[in-house]
Amino acid sequence: MKPRITVITLGVDDLERSLRFYRDGLGLPTEGIVGTEFEHGAVAFFDLQSGVRLAIWQRRDIAHDTKLPRSAPSPTEFTLGHNVSSREEVDAVMEQARRAGAAIPVPAHDTFWGGYAGYFQDPDEHVWEVVWNPQWEFE
Repeated sequence: MKPRITVITLGVDDLERSLRFYRDGLGLPTEGIVGTEFEHGAVAFFDLQSGVRLAIWQRRDIAHDTKLPRSAPSPTEFTLGHNVSSREEVDAVMEQARRAGAAIPVPAHDTFWGGYAGYFQDPDEHVWEVVWNPQWEFE
């Protein structure tokens, strides 16, 4: 398998609420909810970086499509890492997420490995780490 991840899909309980959080709160570009003409098809895509998109799709529709039973979600199943270019940018993104309604389980802080990071949770409790690693360069 070649490493070619192009879409990260998050299961959500309320598509409109999550759309507002990511589009209006975080400012991610999107064309809004599409696929409403299909049963179990309503989804929203957000452009991240070149060739990568974030999708939000109702948990019940993911269960239907995958033929898997729904189970209780756990916010510690995985995290999404958002790497930025400075400590100040970590603070700015964390504040933007807070204003958008995110929960902040771990405020921005100096890390044990020499970086600076904090965690926020979206309305469906998905965990995002906003991190500055002084050893990585970003535009």
